[in-house]
Amino acid sequence: MVQFRVDDEVSLEAAGQLWPVYDSVFGDYSDCQTWQQFVWDKHSGREGFRLARAYDGGSLVGFAYGYTGEPGQWWTDNVRPLLEPEVAESWLGGHFELVSVGVLPAVRRRGIARGLMRVLLQDLPYHRLLLMTRADAGDPARRLYAAEGWRVLGPGIGEATVTMGRRTTEPHAP
Repeated sequence: MVQFRVDDEVSLEAAGQLWPVYDSVFGDYSDCQTWQQFVWDKHSGREGFRLARAYDGGSLVGFAYGYTGEPGQWWTDNVRPLLEPEVAESWLGGHFELVSVGVLPAVRRRGIARGLMRVLLQDLPYHRLLLMTRADAGDPARRLYAAEGWRVLGPGIGEATVTMGRRTTEPHAP
């Protein structure tokens, strides 16, 4: 049975624990140290940081994380000019940015990504949730987001990507 754990702070060892799953899913950095230096250390130190992990039989099989998105951050600043001005104005800044959801290929299609997303986003103090994903409406991740109430707001950064958003009805007190 898959078990989920959510943390608002992480230890220094977290990057090393997440790396094998991250590398298997995304494969976009050559080694853990590079990923940690250029991505993880910046992201995990941001305001509102939250990490969800999925364990199956005691082994880490997936994770999801995000943080408060604000002007001055790379993604927020780079997606702003791509969105319609009224969309950017009403969605960007003070939003929760769902940065990554990753599940090992061997355990996909068991609801783990959906579970990670739900526990990560549960009781967050935000009205607006944002993410970027593939533009292909048939992509499994894109279908998952749509099924969970996310909608396309405009293009994403890079080729064949979109920005998606979801409004929450009432944020919870932090």
